Amino acid sequence: MSSRRSRRATRWRALLALAVVALSLYAALTTPARLGLDLRGGTRIVLETRDSPLAGADAEATDRTLEVLRRRVDGLGVAEPSLARSGERRIVVELPGLQDPRQAAEVIGRTAQLAFHPVTGTTDGPAPAQGLAAAPSDGSRELPDPDAPGRYLRLGPPALTGEGVKDARASLDTQSGRGWSVDLSFRSAAGDAWAGLTGAAACAAPADPARRVAIVLDDRIVSAPGMQSGVPCGQGITGGTTQITGGFSAGEARDLAALVQGGALPVPVTVIEQSTVGPTLGAEAIRASAWAAVIGLACTAAFVIAVYRLLGLLATVALVLYGLISYAAVVSLGATLTLPGLAGFVLAIGIAVDANVLVFERAREEYTKPGAVLRGGQRDLRRPLATGFAKAWSAVADSNVTTLLAAGLLFAFATGPVKGFGVTLSIGVLASMVSAMVITRLLAEWAVRRPAVARRPAVTGMATTGRLRTRLARRPPRLMRRHLRRWPALCAGLVLLALAGIGLRGLDFGVEFTGGRVAQYGTAQRVDADAARAAVVEAGFPQAVVQSTGDTGVSVRIKETGDGEQQRIRAALTEVTGELSVERDELIGPSLGSELRRYALIAFGLAVAAQLLYLTVRFRWTYAAAAVIAMVQDVLIVLGLFAWLGRPVDSVFLAALLTVVGYSVNDTVVVLDRLRELRRTSTVPSWAELADRAVAQTLPRTVNTGMGALFVLIALAFLGGDSLTDFSVALLAGVLVGTASTVFTAMPVTVLLQERYPKQPPAGRPTGKAPSGRTGAASDARDRSGAVV
Repeated sequence: MSSRRSRRATRWRALLALAVVALSLYAALTTPARLGLDLRGGTRIVLETRDSPLAGADAEATDRTLEVLRRRVDGLGVAEPSLARSGERRIVVELPGLQDPRQAAEVIGRTAQLAFHPVTGTTDGPAPAQGLAAAPSDGSRELPDPDAPGRYLRLGPPALTGEGVKDARASLDTQSGRGWSVDLSFRSAAGDAWAGLTGAAACAAPADPARRVAIVLDDRIVSAPGMQSGVPCGQGITGGTTQITGGFSAGEARDLAALVQGGALPVPVTVIEQSTVGPTLGAEAIRASAWAAVIGLACTAAFVIAVYRLLGLLATVALVLYGLISYAAVVSLGATLTLPGLAGFVLAIGIAVDANVLVFERAREEYTKPGAVLRGGQRDLRRPLATGFAKAWSAVADSNVTTLLAAGLLFAFATGPVKGFGVTLSIGVLASMVSAMVITRLLAEWAVRRPAVARRPAVTGMATTGRLRTRLARRPPRLMRRHLRRWPALCAGLVLLALAGIGLRGLDFGVEFTGGRVAQYGTAQRVDADAARAAVVEAGFPQAVVQSTGDTGVSVRIKETGDGEQQRIRAALTEVTGELSVERDELIGPSLGSELRRYALIAFGLAVAAQLLYLTVRFRWTYAAAAVIAMVQDVLIVLGLFAWLGRPVDSVFLAALLTVVGYSVNDTVVVLDRLRELRRTSTVPSWAELADRAVAQTLPRTVNTGMGALFVLIALAFLGGDSLTDFSVALLAGVLVGTASTVFTAMPVTVLLQERYPKQPPAGRPTGKAPSGRTGAASDARDRSGAVV
């Protein structure tokens, strides 16, 4: 009966795996990936609506503003633009291929209040306090005459506004030689108003200023044409059309047409974030990440095969299918693949090894322990493999849930491309569980049933314990029994060193957290950083941070965010380096920077609280406290390392830091699971001795999993380019520190807490105390926590 259930379960797993792989292959081949602007190049602008005297910037006003902006963006001629409301007062505009952020910000951010005024006279200077805000109650005003510098036109109340414009198009008049102009067409009622306005102007004398009609855009006269002699008095220009002239260039005419066509914004908007990425940089990022994925996967595969032989080969096949499943899930969900998202995708390859290593190490233990079942004079391979999958499930589930908590917080509190990292990391974690617990199991169970494999158990990798496990069995570690209090004290010293770096050198927050602007330029020749810095200082920016990026590049970070300042810097650098190309240009407003800092602190606080709550439910509060203490230590050490190195702390670093949180707890959970299992099944009363055993039994898994992640991260660090170097360094440090903190912080703290706060049995039951007054295995066996690992 048991054999029949096993075969039925295998068939269901085979059907599930086949269905998942087939659907993933279909999605990967038929659905194109949606690339973020940091990968395909373009401009991303985040606008925030503001209250005006006439309307509040609520969600409804923001939606109306979004529709106006959509019409303006369509007038820019950008292919596949994307506009979406974010929250109640923010609008995210993505313009693929547009490399001039000044043009985009000027066109989509202006209020575009268009009006047509009769001209009542001229003056040689403006009246006091003139302007839109101080206009007389009758709507008249004085504005500079575009055709005569120093002279002002006195305008009457507007006879027609931009609401009456039906269409606006830029056109080139080659016959009359007027150059570029904007052709307008009016709606029916507005056409009649235009005829009345021009008809009244045509009745004035030829030299009278009243013969002109002023076309005003945002309190500036863009054109004030006089009525030609052919325009009949009282009848005006009929047909519902007109033309705005003014010596426009092609770009100015198109921008004006886009503004008029879009109409006026219901409420004012301000740019709080702006980023531009050149197409070359995006293509290089994709190529570098692809090479990092290939090389990292190849090194990981070679390592896994060397350690686990046939099972390692099957796990490599499952890893390749895991990559297919993850990619298919990303494109099927319509998620935007960003540069941090690519990094999360590559990183998840290393994380996916963890579940396979957990299973294989448990299978090795089951195969080599005394009393294993024999079949045909040899030990049975199938039973230890099945037991390995069963016992590893709890650790796999717990460790992946902790990583998902960190990824979920990234998605909830991060902005822009870092959200993509949270999405791809979450998808990668879920896909790794399917890969390891379904596909790898299916392949492994099929392989061990082959007679040729059964006759040669060594080929599977299960028949050997491995060099590390053999050495640990020969000389068991006595870390907790001999130096229990020494390790936490040593780790506390490292934390103090990290805090000293943070206090003495400070954290170099990126523009995401401080506000400001950073631009990265590409040059045709090698850049001298000192000469570039001197040029920027001479241009009037002594506080600018100027650094070389690669052999032919330079980046400049300043507090000022205006486009004018950026043009001055670019002009100064051009004199030193020659022709420049903008590879990346990021602007963050100060209000958004403070908001992102606040969200970063909230995300980290919630990460700590979520991990503590989850581990308390799954284990006991003493276990959870030890894991969280180790995790906080890892975060502080990574922060201290970046402080000492002077590396920037930005949103991508935040993604790496929250991933370190997930990885640190992931690693600790595996050892705590084993400690819980040993406490239930062992008669040894000493927590210190049990902790040493737990460390010795799980250390091979810890080392092998860490190696799998390190291969991928090293490949990212060397091949991922400047954009991913800091990300990779933070994760490399996190993996190394997280592995060490599990042994030297989490386990000693767990032992100390358990000895000080032993779990008491329910009232009316025997205490089951062991020698030395400590809680014995019998009482701890009644722990209400989950399954055995």
